[in-house]
Amino acid sequence: MVEGADKKSNRLGVNLSPVVRLSRLIFGLMLVLALGFGGGWLGARSYNHGQPTTTNVQKQIVLSESQLISDIAKDVGPSVVSVDVKTQVKAPDIVGLSVPSTQEAAGTGFIISTNGIIVTNRHVVPAGTSSVSVTLADGTRYDNVQVLGRTSASSSQDVAFLKIGDLKGKKLTLATLGNSAKMQVGDKVVAIGNALGQFQNTVTSGIISGFGRDVVAGDSASGSTENLNDLFQTDAAINEGNSGGPLVNINGEVIGINTAIAGGAQNIGFAIPINDVKGLINGVLSSGKLQQPFLGVRYVSLTDDLAAQYGLSVKRGAYIVPSTDGQESVVAGSPAQKAGLKEKDIITRVDNIAINDKTSLTSALSRFKVDETVSLTVVRDGQTITLKATLVAAPEQ
Repeated sequence: MVEGADKKSNRLGVNLSPVVRLSRLIFGLMLVLALGFGGGWLGARSYNHGQPTTTNVQKQIVLSESQLISDIAKDVGPSVVSVDVKTQVKAPDIVGLSVPSTQEAAGTGFIISTNGIIVTNRHVVPAGTSSVSVTLADGTRYDNVQVLGRTSASSSQDVAFLKIGDLKGKKLTLATLGNSAKMQVGDKVVAIGNALGQFQNTVTSGIISGFGRDVVAGDSASGSTENLNDLFQTDAAINEGNSGGPLVNINGEVIGINTAIAGGAQNIGFAIPINDVKGLINGVLSSGKLQQPFLGVRYVSLTDDLAAQYGLSVKRGAYIVPSTDGQESVVAGSPAQKAGLKEKDIITRVDNIAINDKTSLTSALSRFKVDETVSLTVVRDGQTITLKATLVAAPEQ
């Protein structure tokens, strides 16, 4: 099962559908990694009768990779914070009556602005959060932390933003954001987080082992679930408490936000690609508040099977499903309606972003800010047309 990586929050019984199986081609993957990180020994190899020994080559590879990970940890670590949360919940007493109680939890975040704005997961600071404190890598603790905003419970983007109220003259180290679209399966990554809510800035390493993963994450206590889409899959160990922490590439750039783990497997973790939330980040940095861009369509992401089910020749894109049960395919008064979108349209691109196995329509839209105008490539009755839509802030529900 998939588990949210937050400590003590009871968000541990999380289900993954479908079940993901870990490839057993580990030896081959490690050999590829070894070759990729072996450049450091090429100019310094030792010879035995004119030839490099296997033992010396292996030592140099290990030393080169270890030094790389150490350098990444030193560069990125100061921008990573531990997040401690108190939440007001209702729990049954000994006679079954519901009474309020305080629940404590811990997660991770990373700093994105000099005035103390931090990115973390929505489930780290859920609705009902009464107080938040953060601790920097050097041990500095701040208790006056505000939740600037969190994505809605129905959003596939499990993201929230915090802000330290008074830095007391402290100069912060900012995380550098990378380009998650450049990541390939097999690329080396490092995860940093507050493991188990106790071990601050724990560093683990691995590779990107898949992308475009869709999981259903659930709360074992409440029984609620949420859909998370287009995630990176990684074998870098992500533990409880790591939620909201950075997944970084070999250049020390954040390319993902750690968010969930598969509890019934070995080292299967999931992270939100950073490109999918850059629009949200830019909006918060410019306005100081979280606004989710909203188009206003009800759609399914096409696969071969769904395309066959609906009798479509287009195999990838966002298919605006026909209205059923009184639910609108295109929300009245929304940017989608104003742009001229109709049910059974297939949106295949948003600006230059293709809607496919790796990127859903929601993920593509999340890269833009509220009030931005986007170009939509649409297939309608076999013809390709282009429509313009100006995104607005998503409604509360």
